[in-house]
Amino acid sequence: MDQIIGFLNTIFWGYVLIYGLLAVGLYFTIRLKLLQIVHFPEMIRCVIGSGATDRSGITPFQALCTSLASRVGTGNLAGVAIALYLGGPGAIFWMWVVATLGMATALAESTLAQLYKTRDGEGQYRGGPAFYIENGLGSRWAGVLFSICLLISFGLVFNAVQANSIADAMQGAFGAPKLATGIALAVLSGVIIFGGIRSIATVAEYVVPFMAAAYLAIALYVVAIHITEVPAMLGTIVASAFGLSQAAGGVAGSLAAAMLNGVKRGLFSNEAGMGSAPNIAAAATPDPHHPVSQGFVQSLGVFIDTILICTATALMILFSGALAPGSGITGTQLTQAAMEVHIGGAGPYFVAIAIFFFAFTSIIGNYAYAEGALVFLRIDSHISRAVLRAAVCGMVVWGAYQSVATVFDAADASMGLMATINLIAIVILSGLVARLVRDYLDQRRRGVEPVFVAATMPGIPGKIDEEIWRPKAAPAE
Repeated sequence: MDQIIGFLNTIFWGYVLIYGLLAVGLYFTIRLKLLQIVHFPEMIRCVIGSGATDRSGITPFQALCTSLASRVGTGNLAGVAIALYLGGPGAIFWMWVVATLGMATALAESTLAQLYKTRDGEGQYRGGPAFYIENGLGSRWAGVLFSICLLISFGLVFNAVQANSIADAMQGAFGAPKLATGIALAVLSGVIIFGGIRSIATVAEYVVPFMAAAYLAIALYVVAIHITEVPAMLGTIVASAFGLSQAAGGVAGSLAAAMLNGVKRGLFSNEAGMGSAPNIAAAATPDPHHPVSQGFVQSLGVFIDTILICTATALMILFSGALAPGSGITGTQLTQAAMEVHIGGAGPYFVAIAIFFFAFTSIIGNYAYAEGALVFLRIDSHISRAVLRAAVCGMVVWGAYQSVATVFDAADASMGLMATINLIAIVILSGLVARLVRDYLDQRRRGVEPVFVAATMPGIPGKIDEEIWRPKAAPAE
């Protein structure tokens, strides 16, 4: 079994996804005419919409915060440190590149999730890749396979990984027993996830902006006190990215190391193209009432995760002087060492608290994705949700005090298959994405608020839940 899982991970993460995610991101960037750059202000405009006219969904801002809750995790702290350790300063440049391309991919998958969403038994919006795979491509079996992989990876095992990171951080900083941390974390998670999707969205709406703002504030402080070094540091990052600088020493200065580690950590962090964030994108009431507006919202999520938060971690490490390839100090330890340089003895405690918030919100965000899989598999009920919620809490306790590599590797393989299915689907449906984007932007150019009307899109009527879009199919008189 170990050999089979290892082989699958080599195929998925060594070949298919590293190049596939980049290629798909570049493809959508070109096909949508640099949409994520040219129309960046539109992302802000879509996030602040209230969506108050339709209570079947959460607001665009809640959808953004919930997706960020899952995206922003230990990868933003420990993952960035590993990328720098193995790839040098140039890895940051390649993280920027993959995030910029990923913004276009995120827009495409979340637009499709919005278009093909439906209502569950409680009248709430549900959707995601499984739904547009079945209804857009007519392939239910692929949607079922995707949903099963989503339940295994995001619903269960990755929550154990996040709990393990929290337990390690709490033990290292405060001496807290891992099992006690796991139990406390499971209770806290249970209180929120047993409240359902709205409870999760409400918590994310308050916690995510707070944790991101606090972390970015420290980063801005670090940049401010090193402001005279910023131009030189940017030069080092770019030079190292193309193998023109050996500033980091040894292998870390090479082009291959910088590119590989920057790309891998960037992809793992922002999840663009993985098929995870579209599950919460579908739960939102878009404002403007058009599928593309939620695509813009989730594209902004990639920007915040990688361009802002990952860059913040990288700059704090680089300015600290704590990066020393070959020293063995990497991951969370490197981030803590860097923070200690900047803010003294409080540094390691601050990192531990940041990991708690980042990883804890990932747990509740991941669970929100898993609920959508239950709906698609047609096993959604009060009983099945209770079983899933109990299982999540159990995995949190288990993951806090022990790490079983085979289980975590299996989750990687599961997510690899999930992402591969999603990438194939959105490329096949790329023509539809382009038509939707064109329709949205044409209405903006005419000076009207975009409204989606299914009848104007050939091939769409009959494949979507038209009742969902009918209430705002036309502007009020």
